[in-house]
Amino acid sequence: MEHLQIKIEGMECDGCVTSVQRALMNRPGVGAARADLDSGMVAIDFDSSRIDRPGLEAAIQDAGFDIAAG
Repeated sequence: MEHLQIKIEGMECDGCVTSVQRALMNRPGVGAARADLDSGMVAIDFDSSRIDRPGLEAAIQDAGFDIAAG
């Protein structure tokens, strides 16, 4: 498993956190997703042979959130 942290824009409540985590966990290859409302970050453990960073970012964007620049 690889580990990645992504900064997300638009998470404003616990429901947003749940939505981000659920969107990621529904993708094949994601072992864990832990979003933090205060930092706006999501920590993801994933199998890079099954999903890559663009796939993870697409899951977040499909859930209605933006990836922070930088």
